[in-house]
Amino acid sequence: MATFLYRLGRWAFLRRRLVTLLWVAVLAVCGVLAAKAPAAPDDGFAMPGTEAQKAFDLMNERFPGGHADGASARLVFVAPSGQKITAAPNQQAVDKTVDELAHAEQVTGAVSPFKAGTVSKDGTTAYATVSYSAKAGELSKGATSALEQAAQHGRDAGLKVEIGGNALMAKGEAGGSSEAIGMALSAVVLVITFGSLVAAGLPLLTAIVGVGLGMALIAALGSTLGLSTTTGTLAMMLGLAVGIDYAVFIVSRYRAELTEGRTPEEAAGRAVGTAGSAVVFAGLTVVIALAGLSVVGIPILAKMGMAAAGTVVVAVLVALTLVPALLGFLGRKVLPRKVRKARGAGVPASAKENGGARWARFVLRRPLAVLLGGVIGLGVLAAPALDLRLGLPGDEAKPTSTTQRRAYDLLSEGFGPGFNGPLTVLVDVKGVADPKAAANAVSQKVAALPGVVTVTPPMFNPAGDTALVNAIPATGPSEAETKSIVHAIRGDAAALKSATGATVLVSGATAMNIDVSQKLSDALLPYLVVVVGLAVLLLLVVFRSVLVPLKAALGFLLSVAAALGAVVAVFQWGWLAHLIGVEQTGPVMSMMPIFMIGVVFGLAMDYEVFLVTRIREGFVHGEQPDQAIVTGFRHNARVVTAAAFIMIAVFAGFIGMSEPMIKMMGLGLAAAVAFDAFVVRMAIVPAVLALLGRRAWWMPRWLDRLVPDVDVEGSKLQSPAPEPDPARESVTV
Repeated sequence: MATFLYRLGRWAFLRRRLVTLLWVAVLAVCGVLAAKAPAAPDDGFAMPGTEAQKAFDLMNERFPGGHADGASARLVFVAPSGQKITAAPNQQAVDKTVDELAHAEQVTGAVSPFKAGTVSKDGTTAYATVSYSAKAGELSKGATSALEQAAQHGRDAGLKVEIGGNALMAKGEAGGSSEAIGMALSAVVLVITFGSLVAAGLPLLTAIVGVGLGMALIAALGSTLGLSTTTGTLAMMLGLAVGIDYAVFIVSRYRAELTEGRTPEEAAGRAVGTAGSAVVFAGLTVVIALAGLSVVGIPILAKMGMAAAGTVVVAVLVALTLVPALLGFLGRKVLPRKVRKARGAGVPASAKENGGARWARFVLRRPLAVLLGGVIGLGVLAAPALDLRLGLPGDEAKPTSTTQRRAYDLLSEGFGPGFNGPLTVLVDVKGVADPKAAANAVSQKVAALPGVVTVTPPMFNPAGDTALVNAIPATGPSEAETKSIVHAIRGDAAALKSATGATVLVSGATAMNIDVSQKLSDALLPYLVVVVGLAVLLLLVVFRSVLVPLKAALGFLLSVAAALGAVVAVFQWGWLAHLIGVEQTGPVMSMMPIFMIGVVFGLAMDYEVFLVTRIREGFVHGEQPDQAIVTGFRHNARVVTAAAFIMIAVFAGFIGMSEPMIKMMGLGLAAAVAFDAFVVRMAIVPAVLALLGRRAWWMPRWLDRLVPDVDVEGSKLQSPAPEPDPARESVTV
């Protein structure tokens, strides 16, 4: 592989104008296709195979026009202090507000609380439920504006009015500003790392090209493959991350080859042949992690994973072709000015003692102490993860500055916390001799369960073969007691089926959240086995070693466990939560473990491949194991550190967002990258390699014969640095 990539790098360098024009043309064509492509369909949040989803589907079928998956809003009205909401002036203001909404855009129903009986026992609070035909996040601007204006009209009448539900759901807060901040921070880190504006700008430029092309392809194929704008969120984040990392690694190797005395053309070929090989396999590990999201069984996660995997493939192709082509235009300008002026008189990079080499020698002097310190430290940080509780935080986790959180609190005060998480019990009585009796029996059984406060009478569809019963628990939607009630109803379903002939299904937002959490928890272990197993096999080919891939996987698991421990400590236990604006503790978002594993695994294996391939390269080229470790750190520790700082800065920027789930992702990902890059890769990895010595690269002979030799370390390219050719130099500078 190294020989092929070497030739590809030289070809791209020499045909730089053609290669650049081809990439520009491809980007332009994809941009035009994206602009002309029809809008992608909504990818929704379907959960095939769950009881809540079956109930939703049956509701849509049996209650035509009911829009079971449509958005809804709860207008909560509170009378002025010392007054009742049932007082004539207040009641008139409430009815006027609800009537105004009943005729608003996309509204399918809005009933006065005085007709629906949704007034608190003390008479101070009432709420009206507004149903919409469109899904949450898809409401028109006119619909949301009408909702907010109606609420304001109620406030103008002297009432306290807040809006709950999902009708005002934001379409995504982590937008362009976060990417812009990330790019700015990346530029600063790269300038410090390379000491050259030109060298710093090239990775940013190629990353933008790769992300732009990836997003254009997602938009162009959106209607065909069902890839919505939501699908591209992960693709944009990871495309930017790996796009910068891969270009940085090749540019760094190119600069090192130049300082060794090679011509720019030869340096580009060798950079792509060696560093490019690492990029290819690092990219493959990321693709494996992302494509592995398909095993979870959630369509939107599978689409996000495949779209992001495609963007990573584009980033690899950009790094292997466009980067050397642009290096052809820049020549030696990627080096700092003082190095260019020296023109080879300086000390070669391989002979310089830098911070990376000094750190490696420190670890080599006391490898056992460093290993134990790293493992024990991460183990302590991971301890809170033993108390991990998964869920999907709702309005209760939002800041008190939002109307959704205030509505949640008002409902809890007026009606009890269970009103924020009602359970929808669907009773299928099709073919039952006495449908009403069967539905009433189910209603009575649910009402008798411990923890159930109120049960509404069965509401039948026009055909009379399906009824809905709403059960209000005494506890909030994210509480363990509410989960127990859902399991109790489902546990009694078989007995009710035998006694009445009715099929009982539990649905609603609370039940759906419980099912999502359970499905993600069940998928976690298979996902880990698939992703880590395939990656270990791939790294076995890359490093031609049994122990190094196992060490890489175990180190990754340590860093992810420590990051999950940090998330539990802050968001579930409340440690230091006030410092980042977390106002309410609760369960960890259900998708967090799998999401973190998918994203961090790819980045962690990037760092592993970048660092250890250079160590193996030194070993294969004749260096002793300890010296090879020093060589690898001398060349690549600075690059890995820079890449990690870039990712930490980008992810940490999300901690400042107001949405709790985005805060959680920002903290979790930033912590995971920090632990993996600086503790696992920079400390535990060299310590383990030092303790193993030559045994680190051991492989059974029979396995050695089976595993293909991909020559990632570029042993076939080993040759002395040629004397610079002034005639050739004048062409490429």
